[in-house]
Amino acid sequence: MVTTGPRARQVPTERDGADGSEPGRTPELLVLLSSVGAAVAAVAQPFVLGRTLDLLLRDGDAGHWLTLSAALLVGEMLLDGLTSLFTVRCNADWTAAVRSRAFAGLLGAVPDRARSHTPGDVGTRLTLNAADAGGAPAARAALAASLVTPVGALAALAVVDVWVAACVLAGLPALALVLRSFARDTGASVAAYQRAQSQIASRLLEALEGAATIAAAGTGARERERVLAPLGELAALGRRMWALHGRALGRSGVLVPLLVLAATAVGGLRLASGALSVGDLLAACRYAQLTAGVGGAASLLGAVVRGRRARDRTLELERLPALAHGTRTLPPEGRGALELRGVRVVRDGRQVLRADGVRIPGGTTAAVVGRGGAGKSVLAAVAGRLIDPDEGQVLLDGVRLDRLSREALRTEVSYAFERPALGEGTVADAVAAGPRTVSREQVRQAARAAGADGFVRRLPHGYDTPLPAAPLSGGEHQRLGLARAFAHAGRLLIMDDATSSLDTATEHEVDRALRRSPRPGTRLVVAHRPSVAGRADLVIWLEDGRVRAVASHRDLWREADYRAVFGIGGADRADGGGNERNDSTGGSGAGTGKAPAPGAGAARLPEPEERLPEPEEARP
Repeated sequence: MVTTGPRARQVPTERDGADGSEPGRTPELLVLLSSVGAAVAAVAQPFVLGRTLDLLLRDGDAGHWLTLSAALLVGEMLLDGLTSLFTVRCNADWTAAVRSRAFAGLLGAVPDRARSHTPGDVGTRLTLNAADAGGAPAARAALAASLVTPVGALAALAVVDVWVAACVLAGLPALALVLRSFARDTGASVAAYQRAQSQIASRLLEALEGAATIAAAGTGARERERVLAPLGELAALGRRMWALHGRALGRSGVLVPLLVLAATAVGGLRLASGALSVGDLLAACRYAQLTAGVGGAASLLGAVVRGRRARDRTLELERLPALAHGTRTLPPEGRGALELRGVRVVRDGRQVLRADGVRIPGGTTAAVVGRGGAGKSVLAAVAGRLIDPDEGQVLLDGVRLDRLSREALRTEVSYAFERPALGEGTVADAVAAGPRTVSREQVRQAARAAGADGFVRRLPHGYDTPLPAAPLSGGEHQRLGLARAFAHAGRLLIMDDATSSLDTATEHEVDRALRRSPRPGTRLVVAHRPSVAGRADLVIWLEDGRVRAVASHRDLWREADYRAVFGIGGADRADGGGNERNDSTGGSGAGTGKAPAPGAGAARLPEPEERLPEPEEARP
């Protein structure tokens, strides 16, 4: 499906076999192995040093033990360096994977589900939260390796002297309680902190988008207060997390020296009794320090907890529901006949669209009109399967849209929106982007049809001008989006407010170009101007989420309620001879004060039995 607006962007996700898969366990395993290697070297070092000291005190040959001690020291340094290197690589790979998967999940999701997250919230999840989540695997590996040191040191201490080991072991439960309390309290604080960050980011982005309005209204101070309102909560949560971290380090900082002191005292008594040598006492004291060093795992534990909470937030984007596709293709002879059967869309318990028996013959232009909130954009989204209805079916040339393959849907249904997303390539690249292969000449033809060729040629490098360097107005930007939709138009082209920034003359030229298009297809146009509705072959009139009528603009204009949709009062109604008292009714008579003559400005509609062949599938 070709799309030209943020509401319609879709990219392959992991569910479709896209790139962005996890880097696997290899980076984490490398961190773990290097960390464990450094821990083993650290555990072996005290024993070797103690044996070396005993040999030196006895005037024995300590050459081999000195060499081994030096090798262990150098090995530990090298392994620590490798751990740092592997940690950086692991963090980078996992952060990139988390961001890619979350971004793919967001863009591949059902659009109205994706819009449940504000842009600021999405930005926070894809930047800060993704970085924290990407650091979790390496932190987890380092935390696992950090437990090797105290466990190995305690085992080695038991070999050196069981009484000293028992003394140290008695104090470990207190350290374990400190870590458990830290992990529990930190998890809740981190989650709240990340939510407050997202609130500030969302409000800031809203303020930036409305900066001109804020400046014009003179509400800068009030807006600043609104944006920074969560800052107090953020500061309080930040202080709480630092307090928890400091409390854990403080408690472990008291317990560790006490354990080491107790172990040293017991070791000294054992030395005095002749049960330990000087080297054994040195090793026992060092092992006591390493065993009690489990309290130093608080920093790594905090990183793991923070990463898990951040990963939960990125997973919410990654697991947004995506549209499932079938395997069908459209019949080759079709022209884009569209039918909505029993369609019902419900949001938050409220029915926002009800359309049954709406049939649009292939090759015609249908305008969708209604007051704000009537369901126009919802109908446009359902008609091209940006969303699935909660009930009912949508058929294109007799085939249900939900049974079409992704390729068939994207190729034959195109969208143009009010604010197209064009990317950062050249102007030609922006127009050519889509499922079809578009030549340079076709790009120019589409631009001419959209009324864009003139201003594009005046750009510094014409069609080769990079978009960031092109000074485009809102209307020009919109016309490039239209050109892209025209270049890839298939059987159904849906224009959701895609000409709102165009002047009336340009809009009329665009309509004429569409009618002369070499690719005859169906056009569904969300219209706000009576001139657009007047040029359409038929009008779908929505009111409070329901289809009130499907008829020509001329026939509907006789009803005051229909005229009121365009802001036309009851006095401005057509008289018995077909003349209209207000020239704003649009149609081919717009600007003349006359209503269109019968049949003018709209193609003749076939009789209902002629409009649409009986679909292949009557029911699901």
